[in-house]
Amino acid sequence: MDTRPNIIINDTTLRDGEQTAGVAFTAEEKLAIARALSHAGVPELEVGIPAMGAEECEIIRAMADMRLPSRLIVWGRLCEADLDATLSCGVERVHLSIPVSDLQIARKLGRDRRWILDAISRLVRQVVDSGASVSLGGEDASRADVEFLLQVLDRAAEAGATRFRFADTLGILEPFGTYEIIKRLVQATDLEIEMHAHNDLGLATANTLAAVRAGASHINTTVNGLGERAGNAPLEESVMALRHACGIDTGIDTHQFPSVSHLVAAASGRPVAANKSIVGAAVFAHESGIHVDGLLKDKRNYQSFDPEEVGREHCIILGKHSGTAAVKHAYAELGIALDDFTAHLLLASVRQFSILGKRQPTGSDLQHLYTEATVLSGRIM
Repeated sequence: MDTRPNIIINDTTLRDGEQTAGVAFTAEEKLAIARALSHAGVPELEVGIPAMGAEECEIIRAMADMRLPSRLIVWGRLCEADLDATLSCGVERVHLSIPVSDLQIARKLGRDRRWILDAISRLVRQVVDSGASVSLGGEDASRADVEFLLQVLDRAAEAGATRFRFADTLGILEPFGTYEIIKRLVQATDLEIEMHAHNDLGLATANTLAAVRAGASHINTTVNGLGERAGNAPLEESVMALRHACGIDTGIDTHQFPSVSHLVAAASGRPVAANKSIVGAAVFAHESGIHVDGLLKDKRNYQSFDPEEVGREHCIILGKHSGTAAVKHAYAELGIALDDFTAHLLLASVRQFSILGKRQPTGSDLQHLYTEATVLSGRIM
């Protein structure tokens, strides 16, 4: 396992995650989420937007006062209006964002490329001179001209920034394109390169992995994939995919994922889908007879990684697609050993029960079905 310490998770649940339409965390919830993420070993947390006002600044200061082992980062626009607030919260690293696509430069700001480059030179230097470490964010970077992006990187480095965040703001990239553009940026600069992927096409995690393959040193995530529109690259998916698909261990305690996921789901009012990878309630549940039989013989038959890595365990469901192996297993857990004949009788009963009842049988249901089956078995014999 590669333990490359330069792959740093910068989780933005408390900033971009809270920008999910309809989501708003209380102060207590933000502090609890920050504590939980830090306890899990997430090295960097983007914790809020000081320019939102005094209440937001107070919460950020309270997080800073907790002296968490995670580095805290605040977010602002690269403009005079946001600088004072951004520097007032007692956080040493700030992220400053500015549009870099021609469309947003013209249609959102009413400016041109020269104005963007001049703003970077002037304002980034101003913040660096105040003693803060600066990450510059390229909003809508995935629609920007690459040659202009290289000019942005040069200006940022000259002004004293240490990191550039490549934002696929609209989630339009695919992994191959992501790899090519991130590789070009990495080769062109000494700045740290951070990937910020959105999930509009369902490719945020894949694009994040591609960026890492291309040399990105930092990635943005959110718990449960919260974020604008379709959300961001989920923390749990990114960490586990890096571990098992790329052989890179981020050092995060993945056993904490269920509790962190539940905490954020409750605070956001956004329940986690049952089939959500890693943290969904049903992702380690098995019903298919072929799968259950193979799983009971050797878990590696149908296990890409051990659920214990993320504080979970396999669950065998009895239903329409079950086989006799699952039936025997379920009754063995009730202390009842089934012969093959009775198991086949009960399999038919279990399948019928699940079709009519739209649920799996409980322990008492199984006892009742067993009683009926043994009576029927006696008649047949």
